[in-house]
Amino acid sequence: MSDKQMQQRVIVTAGGSGIGRAIVNQFVASGARVHICDVQSELISGMTENNMNVTGTLADVGKPADVETLVAEAVTQMGGVDVLVNNAGVGGPRGAIEDISYEDWDRTISVNLNGMFYCIKNVAPHMKAQNSGCIVNISTASAKVALPMRSPYVASKVGVLGLTHTVAREYGPFGIRCNSILPGLIDNERGRGIVANQAIERGITAEEREAEFLEFISLKCWIDPSEVGDLAVFLASHAGRHITGQDIGMDGNVEWEI
Repeated sequence: MSDKQMQQRVIVTAGGSGIGRAIVNQFVASGARVHICDVQSELISGMTENNMNVTGTLADVGKPADVETLVAEAVTQMGGVDVLVNNAGVGGPRGAIEDISYEDWDRTISVNLNGMFYCIKNVAPHMKAQNSGCIVNISTASAKVALPMRSPYVASKVGVLGLTHTVAREYGPFGIRCNSILPGLIDNERGRGIVANQAIERGITAEEREAEFLEFISLKCWIDPSEVGDLAVFLASHAGRHITGQDIGMDGNVEWEI
């Protein structure tokens, strides 16, 4: 069996719901084995109970000890790791910089940026030993345009881009690739909820707020979570073997956000 035909061994953080769940589903559909983590045990059970190709660990990626356990259990379950998808993230607080608490800032950076560092740090030795690997970091389209009142979130996700570029250079000689995906307006419960909540804040209808979002998206589209999963699978595939150090928008081209 050739390398490109071997069953991939994939870690997906926050794989129990949302974009993470869609990424897991697309990897499983491609024939991969997937080990997930989440902070809610019921979400892990929901993914693992009826799928022999999915296993999981209860873990908070903002805690180094949890990440060490996650990677150790993933390697034990799958016999190694070929792909890491750093998907876990939090929205963080919404407010002016002077009104954001130190604790909220630290928690957002801890999960969204430090968590990716912890995961890469623990996965890298396994990938180096086999002289191959693919890391996919989930950032956001907001990292391109900035977003007032969301400074911790945007700062953490811009940091992800810098980490991605550095990992691509540092680990490229070991056959390890690293790219980031920048999702746009995601068509799921969370994405629709954001639009609805912002509509209430602005005193307009959800349809009016949706139109404001879509006005500044070139393709005037929502993004299905499965599209992010499809892109992650492609980047990890043989077809993506020479793609590294790239920030790839899955967003219909978000031009601006208000």
